[in-house]
Amino acid sequence: MRPVNNSDHQPLALFAATGIELEYMIVSRDSQDVLPVSDQVIHSVTGDYENEYEEGPIGWSNELVLHVLEFKTNGPAAQLGSLADLFRENIQRVNDILQGHGGMLMPTAMHPWMNPALQMSLWPHGDREIYQTFDRIFNCQGHGWSNLQSMHINLPFADDREFALLHTAIRTLLPVMPAFAASSPLREGDLTGMLDTRLETYRHNASRIPEVTGLVVPEYIASRSEYDSLILVPMYEAIKPHDPAGVLQYEWLNARGAIARFDRNTIEIRVLDTQETPAADLAIAGFCIAILKALIDRHWGEQSLPSSMATENLAAILHATIRDGEHAVINDASYLQLFGFPEAKCEAGELGYHLLETLPREASDEGMFWRETIRFILNRGTLASRICKALGHTAKRSYIEETYRVLCKCLAEGRLFEGIS
Repeated sequence: MRPVNNSDHQPLALFAATGIELEYMIVSRDSQDVLPVSDQVIHSVTGDYENEYEEGPIGWSNELVLHVLEFKTNGPAAQLGSLADLFRENIQRVNDILQGHGGMLMPTAMHPWMNPALQMSLWPHGDREIYQTFDRIFNCQGHGWSNLQSMHINLPFADDREFALLHTAIRTLLPVMPAFAASSPLREGDLTGMLDTRLETYRHNASRIPEVTGLVVPEYIASRSEYDSLILVPMYEAIKPHDPAGVLQYEWLNARGAIARFDRNTIEIRVLDTQETPAADLAIAGFCIAILKALIDRHWGEQSLPSSMATENLAAILHATIRDGEHAVINDASYLQLFGFPEAKCEAGELGYHLLETLPREASDEGMFWRETIRFILNRGTLASRICKALGHTAKRSYIEETYRVLCKCLAEGRLFEGIS
């Protein structure tokens, strides 16, 4: 959320590298309640209350609240396949540090029973003016600000042409991403009826100033100047009466599901729930990137990158996948045609199988590392569906505690969640 000055960086070409960010909760080992000690974790390795720790290929960073810690690639990574082990090593290191605080890291996109009104603690150190301003304007004592964990994928573009291609491809795919990545069926101890409760909550968290989030699916944009005039300038104008000092008037204020970061020539995808292990997150990232490449290459036909697809139509598909994940019914034939799907209607999971089977098969191991994990997700369901099945589709507290303790073990051990035996 802090300003970046990268004026001297050399832009990377489309898909030349990827930046990955993964957010996790810190919880008590005993109660599994949120534990606000992220500042102590970073202090233990830097000797001060810094915002981040950046030694090695994976960095650690603070977030808005003290019970969340972010792990991120320390700069763009040329390959995704080797990152899972690096993330896991850093997760293990932080878990070792947290033992001294009686804590551990918890995966998934929302804490299953946290009450933000009682348990939210803002980051009180560097950049606190930013967090305090967000809190003053939007009231961060709600799930939409203090109980959301996600994976961010940062993809580069070298110029205006590449920006427009990438942005159009991302907005096209974005509505079905929750069908692969939903991991948040619970809020405050109850099943919400939605598999991606994080995104449902997220899309309302800045409702006081609608220009900040839009419809989550970003508008069609053809150039940087158009992005400025259609998205950034209206957003800055809308928030200015609430933020006269300009604390928040940077491009990272934009809360759409994918945002342009012109300060580093990337587009950041933000709609993907955190999974139970980095291997799953990175498989989803690899799958999504392969689909984006195929869209830009017109793999399924010249119609694959439409400028005419209305944002409202894409948002309607997103709302369906937020609610039903892989079971969401997509009955927009023109949308399905973009991916070469032969029928006029399907469930989102069926589209996922179609994409997996019809994507170009890359010869290298790097291009194949994600396929088996994606097949597991398509066969067994999103993590949210697997959580619901483990709970017996009830919200009994003891079942929730047992399930999330197993999920914490999955994160620590680097394995997929296959249910409760």
